[in-house]
Amino acid sequence: MAARRLSSVLSRSLSLSPPLGSLSLLRSLGSSVSGNSITRFSTAAAAEELITPPVEITYTKNIINGHFVDAASGKTFPTYDPRTGEVIAHVAEGDAEDINLAVAAAREAFDEGPWPKMSAYVRTFLHLERSRILLRFADLVEKHNDEIAALETWDNGKPYEQAAKAEIPMLARLFRYYAGWADKIHGLTVPADGNYHVQTLHEPIGVAGQIIPWNFPLLMFAWKVGPALACGNTIVLKTAEQTPLTALYVGKLFHEAGLPPGVLNIVSGFGPTAGAALASHMDVDKLAFTGSTNTGKVVLELAARSNLKPVTLELGGKSPFIVCEDADIDHAVELAHFALFFNQGQCCCAGSRTYVHERIYDEFIEKAKARAVNRTVGDPFKKGIEQGPQIDSEQFAKVLGYIKSGVESNATLECGGDRLGSKGYFIQPTVFSNVQDDMLIAQDEIFGPVQSILKFKEIDEVIRRANTTRYGLAAGVFTKNIDTANTLTRALRAGTVWVNCFDVFDAAIPFGGYKMSGIGREKGIYSLNNYLQVKAVVTPLKKPAWV
Repeated sequence: MAARRLSSVLSRSLSLSPPLGSLSLLRSLGSSVSGNSITRFSTAAAAEELITPPVEITYTKNIINGHFVDAASGKTFPTYDPRTGEVIAHVAEGDAEDINLAVAAAREAFDEGPWPKMSAYVRTFLHLERSRILLRFADLVEKHNDEIAALETWDNGKPYEQAAKAEIPMLARLFRYYAGWADKIHGLTVPADGNYHVQTLHEPIGVAGQIIPWNFPLLMFAWKVGPALACGNTIVLKTAEQTPLTALYVGKLFHEAGLPPGVLNIVSGFGPTAGAALASHMDVDKLAFTGSTNTGKVVLELAARSNLKPVTLELGGKSPFIVCEDADIDHAVELAHFALFFNQGQCCCAGSRTYVHERIYDEFIEKAKARAVNRTVGDPFKKGIEQGPQIDSEQFAKVLGYIKSGVESNATLECGGDRLGSKGYFIQPTVFSNVQDDMLIAQDEIFGPVQSILKFKEIDEVIRRANTTRYGLAAGVFTKNIDTANTLTRALRAGTVWVNCFDVFDAAIPFGGYKMSGIGREKGIYSLNNYLQVKAVVTPLKKPAWV
């Protein structure tokens, strides 16, 4: 139990001290740092001297059949530093031809290679078993923690402390978790009418295609690769074009750990080319995608139009965060702030509709505004920084467009509302009050540091309003009353409901959404079902002693 609490990355509990190594420590990391090393809510963020990332760019080619290779076309594309908009490196640009090569390697590794035939746990004279390779990989991740975290921050813009002290340790934790499942995947003996012996076999599904997003590149890598490998599958993974560097780095570590060639193939490229080719490939047996709802629809259609491959989708959200009238306002403000602004607001389950009871609404607004104004923004490599830049120019412009929409809709702009500085993709922490349900900022997934605070009067009313959305990924409830908590958790149509905490993401906790937030669940025991086929085997019994 202690180990599991330590690994509850992204957790935010107000009833317990923040566990070491989790993202719940982020607030304490920056709470006592001197002002000369942090840029708070001011235009100095983009003018400050930036820290040179303490890591070299080593791997920029695709990984196919155990080798780093150039794109078949010879093309490359730039990946950018969101702090400046400048090029970090040029990466091999995979397209349909590279996907074909990667799928062929994965197919050969599955049909003829050792991985699916490998013992789940016991060492043989021919090879290491699956679980030990996953465990060895986790050890290598820990050994290279700082380099991996630096790459993640450089390519993505998230605070280095968040990456190094929470996300990369959680990456190792997730693979140790799935290593533990490798020898526990089994079927059942099933009683049936008549003289028959019936058993079920749980078999690896085959070649899995996986497409990961840019907001949590390595955590999403783990959520998909971990269960797929534990079940004995082979993989073709496409990185997000904005953040290809860390997947390529840890792909090399996997082969150091003893993963056979062709089992994990990684292709960097763009959605309309490499992503579409993977989703529509006739020799891919399973597809998993994390990203926007609109892109998820395209992925699902491509999978259906090709070979009707099963698809797991983890998509967008517009999660309600409900603060009841009995709340400790200071704690509720801090929790609501974390729920929205964490990871620059670039989180699919962000608490982006903050519903506050009318009796405490005005006080909540003032304190939420003060907390946002005091949020530390700047170079994510600097100690104590809570918020770095948005991922790229497109997302930067999108967020500013939603802020403009909020102002034009007559929501009250309490603070923020503009870019921060003149270089890079920094945005001021922004808070809107007097937000109405029909405003775009209350309906659409903004994916940025924009908090929309709405007022409610009755529990039944807020349930109805919270559920009036096309999304259903997550929700937060803040109350001291257990009956109120029970009412809300059962009534809210969301895949996860956090009560008096938010963003608790242990390896064992399933995650996924209702409605247009996705199909299926990732993490925990439920994720194994995504990568297994169930086969029934029926055999006649001749003169059985019992049936």
